[in-house]
Amino acid sequence: MEKIAIIVGNGDLPVKFLESAKEYGIDPYPIGLFDTVSEKVKTHDNYLEMNIGEMKKIILYLLTNNIEKMVMLGKVEKKLLFNDLKLDEVGEELLKKMPDKKDETLLFGLISLFRLNGIKVLPQNHLMKDMMFSENTYTKAIPNSEENKTIKIGIEGARALSIIDAGQCVVCKDGSIITLEGIEGTDKTIERAYEYAGNNCILVKMARPQQDMRVDIPAIGLDTIKKIISIGGRGIVAEADKMLFLDKEECIKLANNNNIFIVGVKV
Repeated sequence: MEKIAIIVGNGDLPVKFLESAKEYGIDPYPIGLFDTVSEKVKTHDNYLEMNIGEMKKIILYLLTNNIEKMVMLGKVEKKLLFNDLKLDEVGEELLKKMPDKKDETLLFGLISLFRLNGIKVLPQNHLMKDMMFSENTYTKAIPNSEENKTIKIGIEGARALSIIDAGQCVVCKDGSIITLEGIEGTDKTIERAYEYAGNNCILVKMARPQQDMRVDIPAIGLDTIKKIISIGGRGIVAEADKMLFLDKEECIKLANNNNIFIVGVKV
């Protein structure tokens, strides 16, 4: 049976991978980075929790179990990562070699280290290609002409943000960008927008211009839909072909019941 390790962050994406792995007859080995990872992942027979800074320990574990493939899934927020980072000698050496601490730089440093040890990092949509956003309006509600103008501005803002690797989403309203995603993540970005601009905000989320499918693919799922509904938001726009759409049917149903739109766009 094929073995694939999963470096597990927060959220539902690792759970979806475990479900797909079962369907494909693959033996997954989840490695949790935080105590806050999904309980559904923690109950897996092969589950272990390790600190991402303990690179020597992780690599030895993979090699000892003859695991040559892995995938990195779930949210790894910097504030969680650096609050309890336990660096061993390999982790320290890797961090010293990094020119900066941008998300992309750190992730590609990890990928290079795994590759040097004969471990291939797979695309994050491995086994889950049917979950990608397409160019489509998924809901009964659709943006009006003024909202489309606002969305265009939001796309420009989110793209600029992703180029400098500072975040992947903005919240906009009435032709203006209200908030930009930072280290706090998408949910807090949405909450701040409501504080500043109230109801009818639109979330626009984009991938990096040269999105590497092995790392940090943006995703929209039920939690994001619920967060937009909770602030009386108007809708969500996501980049087609580069983003995951989790729990698609449930999301569409929930959006339709609350008169918000979900749109996939190509840029």
